Amino acid sequence: MKVTIIRLALTHLRNAEYCQFVNIIVTIVSKYQPESLYLQRSFERLTSFMPQIAEIKAQEQSNIISKQLSKMNAERKTLIKSVFKQVKTFSKLSIDGTAEHVAVLKRFLEKHGNDIGTTNYNDSTKRFKDLLDDYHTNAEISTAASALQLVIFFNHLATLNAQFDNLFIQRIMENSTVETVDARAIRKKVDKVLIAFFDAFEVFSMEYDQLDYQTPANEINEFISHTKAQLKARTTRSKKRKNTQTEESTTEE
Repeated sequence: MKVTIIRLALTHLRNAEYCQFVNIIVTIVSKYQPESLYLQRSFERLTSFMPQIAEIKAQEQSNIISKQLSKMNAERKTLIKSVFKQVKTFSKLSIDGTAEHVAVLKRFLEKHGNDIGTTNYNDSTKRFKDLLDDYHTNAEISTAASALQLVIFFNHLATLNAQFDNLFIQRIMENSTVETVDARAIRKKVDKVLIAFFDAFEVFSMEYDQLDYQTPANEINEFISHTKAQLKARTTRSKKRKNTQTEESTTEE
C-alpha cells in the first residue's frame, strides 16, 4: 500500500530549526532499519550531509551568542546612562543631604569617563570592571550611590558585566573551531536529497507492499505535522503583531 509523506516548505524554517528538522528525520528513519525497506542508498545520501548540517548548527549558535552579546552590551549602556542621568537629576534638586553625594559621584563618573560603554567590547568590559571595583572598594562612593538610590543599577551592572565577559570568552573559543559556511547553499543541496528520499519512500511503499512502510511514515508525518503547526502559529503571531503596530500607528496619527 502506498504511503504519503507530508511535505513542508523547508524554506520557512530558520537555520537552527532546519538543523533540528533534518536531525529528527534521520533519527526517526534510523529506528526502522532503512536497509530493510530498500531505502539505504537514498538514506546514505541524506546522512552524508550531516557533518555540514552540524557546521550550520555551530555557526548558528555563534550567531545566537553574538546577538546575546549585542543585547547585553546595549543593556550595559542603558544602565550607565541611567546612573549619569540620576546623578544629574539629583544635582538639580534641593533635597537635604544629597549635594555632597552628588559631588562624590560626579568625580567618580568623570574619573571613569563619559564615554564608558561606547568603545569596543573588550575595552568596555575592562572599564566597567574598573568602575565596579572602584565602587565596591570605596566606601564613600558606595554610600553616595546608596543615598542617590543607585545601588540596584550598580548591582545589576556588576552581574551583567560578568555574564558578558564569560559569554564573550565562550564566543571566542567557539569561533576558533567554527568555519564559516554557506548555509543557504548547503540547505539547497540537502533539500533536494531530502525530497528525493521522501519520493523514494513513497515509491518503494508501492513496490514492496509486503513491508511495513506505514509505521515509520506515521511517525514522520506526525513530526512534520507538528512542525507545520508551529510554523503556522508563528505566522499568525507575526500577523497579529503587525496589525497591532498598524493600529497603534493609525491611532497616533
